[in-house]
Amino acid sequence: MKVIGTEASQILASRIADALKTAVVDVRFSRFPDGELYVCSGTPDDEMVIVGSIVDSDSLVQLLLLVDACEGARNRLVIPYMGYARQDKRFKPGEPISARAIALAISRGSTTCTTVNIHDKKVLSYFSIPAIDVSLATDIGNHIRTMELDNPLILAPDDGAAAFALAVATAGRWDCDHLDKTRISGDEVRMAPKSLPAGGRQVVIVDDIISTGGTIATASAMLRKQGAHEVYAACVHGIFTNGAYARLKVAGIKEVICSDTIERGCSQYSAASRIMETLKQ
Repeated sequence: MKVIGTEASQILASRIADALKTAVVDVRFSRFPDGELYVCSGTPDDEMVIVGSIVDSDSLVQLLLLVDACEGARNRLVIPYMGYARQDKRFKPGEPISARAIALAISRGSTTCTTVNIHDKKVLSYFSIPAIDVSLATDIGNHIRTMELDNPLILAPDDGAAAFALAVATAGRWDCDHLDKTRISGDEVRMAPKSLPAGGRQVVIVDDIISTGGTIATASAMLRKQGAHEVYAACVHGIFTNGAYARLKVAGIKEVICSDTIERGCSQYSAASRIMETLKQ
C-alpha cells in the first residue's frame, strides 16, 4: 500500500502515510499553456490510498487525474473535505444535484471512499462504491484538552449542531449547550446559550464547518458582553471565505482552530489518525 495526494492535501496525505507506516508517492503538478492541468506520479502500488480534498475545481480535476494515473491498482479514495456536498438537493427544474454528480464522477476507478464530517450522510448514497464518513468530534475534544482550559462550556452555534457539540464535550466531560436566537426587534437579534449562562466562563463554539464565520462572530461579541471570560472557535473544515478568519479575530475570538482536512495556518489537529483507523478496518 502507498499513499498519494493532490496538491490541496499533500500534508495530510503524508501524515496518513506516516500513520499507516507506508510510503507517500511523489507527484508533479503543472499546467499547460492553455490552462489544462497535468499530473505525473511515481509508480503506484497494488493498493493505493488517494487523498484529495475538493476545495475548488482544480483540486477536483487533480483528484480525477490521480485516480486514472493509478489505473490497475485497488484504489481507496479519501475525501477529507468534499466540496459540492452541500448542494445535495434540487430546488427548481434545471438545477443539478451537484453532490451526486461529483460523487459519481470520483467513484469511477476506485473501490471504496472515506469522507470526513460530510455535510449530510445521505450524500454517501450517491457514490457507486461503498462510502463511509468519519467524525473528528472526539479529535476536537482531545485537542481542547491540551489547551488546559478551566472547565470550558462547549457551545454549538444552533440546535442542528448540538449532537456534534455533545460529542466534542464528551471527550472532556464538559458542559454543553447550543446558542439560542431571540428576536428583540425587527433588526435586533440576541444570541445566548439556551440553558447554561456563559458569564465568567471560557467558551468554545464548535461546528463541522466555518465558512463565512458570520454567526460565530456575532455570537462571540454577544457572549463577551454577557460576561464570557474568553471565546474560542473550533471546527473540522476551515473554509474561511471572504475574510472570515480576520472577522472572527475582530469579533474577539481568542483562538480559531481547524483540522487539516483543508490545510490552513490554524490547522492545529490532524484527521490522519482517524482516517488511518478506518483504512485499517
